[in-house]
Amino acid sequence: MWPTANVGIVTGGVSGLAVLDVDPGHGGTDSLQALEARHGALPRTLEARTGGSGRHVYFRFPGLSVGNRAGLAAGLDLRAEGGYIVAPPSVHPSGGHYEWADGGHADDPDLAHMPPWLLDMVVGEAGRRGHPIGYWRALIEQGVGEGQRNSTIASLTGHLLWHDVDPHIILELLLCWNRVRCQPPLDDEEVAQTVASIRRTHERHGAAPKV
Repeated sequence: MWPTANVGIVTGGVSGLAVLDVDPGHGGTDSLQALEARHGALPRTLEARTGGSGRHVYFRFPGLSVGNRAGLAAGLDLRAEGGYIVAPPSVHPSGGHYEWADGGHADDPDLAHMPPWLLDMVVGEAGRRGHPIGYWRALIEQGVGEGQRNSTIASLTGHLLWHDVDPHIILELLLCWNRVRCQPPLDDEEVAQTVASIRRTHERHGAAPKV
């Protein structure tokens, strides 16, 4: 059980945590939405609302050398090896309380792995250049298992939209890929909902096609 008093949590390999700190006061919400429009939505995971209207998004520590990274984008920081975050139910200097979001609870944390695009951003130059073609080929050929299906379909949707592929073609391709490569496959309706969600985000931000 995690502490329930006003405390901080050390991130990194000891605790098994990496935390994305989203600060809306410095543009973090807009930065994250732009990244999700390009790469796909973050997977569902444990999340806390900070007392200052920000977000702490918790992931499993990836098991490789990942240090703290300030300024991934405007208003986005990563707390990893040697990092420290304030946890619920601590009190923010503004007077607000840190709270777990969407029914999350630290006694039984449901932590997702960091999506590949976010991990690439924090480990070095490869992330800033984007995924090489070999990454996408391996993903398509090998498929994914339970726990990675939705986030991978979202990432593939964002990748194809960024390359100006027609959304109807994207849906048909990912329906087929899901049936063949996902173990076990998602329901067709869930795939369609994920593709539609990323398409709406992409269109809302007016993302230009990548050439």
